[in-house]
Amino acid sequence: MIRHLVLFKLNEGVGRDDPRAVAGAQAFSALRDQIEELRFWECGWNITDRPIAYDFAINSAVEDRDALKRYLEHPAHQAAAAQWREFGTWVIADYEF
Repeated sequence: MIRHLVLFKLNEGVGRDDPRAVAGAQAFSALRDQIEELRFWECGWNITDRPIAYDFAINSAVEDRDALKRYLEHPAHQAAAAQWREFGTWVIADYEF
């Protein structure tokens, strides 16, 4: 199995109540039911206000590298990621477990 972690940081001046951020979070939340490669899926807004904290997180798992590639290339994933490019940045980590 491969864990796929993503941490998002909203751009300066963008709040989580910004309509773009709301739509972006909804787009990622909906992936759970749209991409069959996902074996585990959770996402949500950060609940702490520490300065080093990111704003939104995705914790997911897929079977193997091929499944990760299919997930990343899936049109629904591409559309969700494209929304976030307009108002945020992110870091990722993919590891086997």
